[in-house]
Amino acid sequence: MTIFISRLFKHLTTAIFLMCLAMSGFAQTETETGVSVTDFSGLVQQLATGSLSERGQTVKQLAALNDKRNTNVIAALEQGNLYSDPTLNKVAIKHEDGNFFDAITQSAVNSDISNFKKIPVNNSLRNQLRSLLAQLNLSSEDETVRLSAVKRLLADGLDEDSASILAARVQGETNTSIQSAMNIALALFQLKDPDEQNRILAVDHLRGSLEPEARSALTEISTSDESEAVRNTAISALKSIENTISYYRFAENIFFGLSLGSVLLLSAIGLAITFGVMGVINMAHGELMMIGAYCTWVIQQLFPNQISYSLLIAVPTAFLVAGAVGVAIERGVIRFLYGRPLETLLATFGLSLILQQAARSIFTPLNRAVSLPEWMSGSLTINPVLSITYNRLYILIFGILIFILLQLILKKTSLGLKVRAVSQNRTMARAVGVRASWVDALTFGLGSGIAGVAGVALSQLTNVGPNLGQAYIIDSFMVVVFGGVGNLWGTLVGAMGLGIINKFLEPYAGAVLAKVLVLVLLILFIQKKPKGMFPQKGRAAAD
Repeated sequence: MTIFISRLFKHLTTAIFLMCLAMSGFAQTETETGVSVTDFSGLVQQLATGSLSERGQTVKQLAALNDKRNTNVIAALEQGNLYSDPTLNKVAIKHEDGNFFDAITQSAVNSDISNFKKIPVNNSLRNQLRSLLAQLNLSSEDETVRLSAVKRLLADGLDEDSASILAARVQGETNTSIQSAMNIALALFQLKDPDEQNRILAVDHLRGSLEPEARSALTEISTSDESEAVRNTAISALKSIENTISYYRFAENIFFGLSLGSVLLLSAIGLAITFGVMGVINMAHGELMMIGAYCTWVIQQLFPNQISYSLLIAVPTAFLVAGAVGVAIERGVIRFLYGRPLETLLATFGLSLILQQAARSIFTPLNRAVSLPEWMSGSLTINPVLSITYNRLYILIFGILIFILLQLILKKTSLGLKVRAVSQNRTMARAVGVRASWVDALTFGLGSGIAGVAGVALSQLTNVGPNLGQAYIIDSFMVVVFGGVGNLWGTLVGAMGLGIINKFLEPYAGAVLAKVLVLVLLILFIQKKPKGMFPQKGRAAAD
């Protein structure tokens, strides 16, 4: 009995030893034992060995693991940032700063990195890696990551595996935008179905989609599908999509027209004040805008690490600097030429040449690029066919705010009351004690300061140079005359109207001819209404 028990114990010990040996060999690499690798560290190390096809199989096994580290490893391999050192049997990820981190432990590599070699991939494997990354990101808790993953699958096209994964996840998706993108991707995959009715259902599902992939697939199937019913359905769906796109194109033209109008508003609103109150044709108005633009550039040079806040500093600075220059121009030149508009035109034209040359002497004739703050970069994507750039959106809002602020100054302050009194009847204003000369100086300074603020806005759209203001001076006068001299509401309506008209004419006539047509239309309008849309009212308005 004792012998039997000892033999049984010996056999059990042998079996346990063989089982442990088998389990340890199960985790070895395939190149050493021929057994498939199933653990994370073994698969990562196996990426550095074998052929490209074997590496593709390894990546599939790695993606199947429930390990959060696999996304980083696959992404690094796809981007060409995965390295291996055969002497240390180590795989590392190279970060943007040039440092290496162990792909398994995620700790910094402190040893010699001279032996690290990039793990190679080809285009086929890279496409496979992108699809696997998209599939892995579908389970992310971040909605932005999930949406980007679906967009990637849309761009690369679905296969059987990714289609089954999407079909399993689409019902549980809580975000409607992501769920819609998933359904579009599945409908695109369903277009390959051999059953005619399934293809028709897929086309009907894509009828309202604005995704480029959907339009491309419908265009192809409308000409190449073997079924006439499918082709006709695809043609109908394309027409429906094109009608929807035309509405969004119209909205886009409206936005860009308002954006151009906001630039015209900023450039003309200061001129409307000076021209309306004092009757001065200020040809140096564009150079005051140039001064504001250069103020923005100088502030960014003084505070290179504060680009995000540079505009907040530049706006009051440009207003004060350009306003001071405007007061100096009015006190030094303009006040001797009141009542002689032709001579003010010639004098201010000479001043504009002096200011341009001064800018060339100080800043050189070269254009200066102003950095765009991060919060003004990029665009707001409303749908695949309509996006709004943040810089133009903020300039539109900024233009409206400046208009509202100026209206409050003219309606609610003592200076505004005196400006309106002088603009309507200068003689009567003087008779009741208004110092018209100082009102003229402050009004000219106010208009010049707003021109400087307009230069800050323009610096976010174009390069800053000595000739910056010359491109807008004629347009500014057009806006003022079209809206009504001295009327701010007329300036607002005139700027926005001319901006929208110009944008709708550009696709048909081109940028240059569109401006010519706008000028011709303006001349015809002035023939009918010489005082503009909103003429100034008052006893001296006809002077």
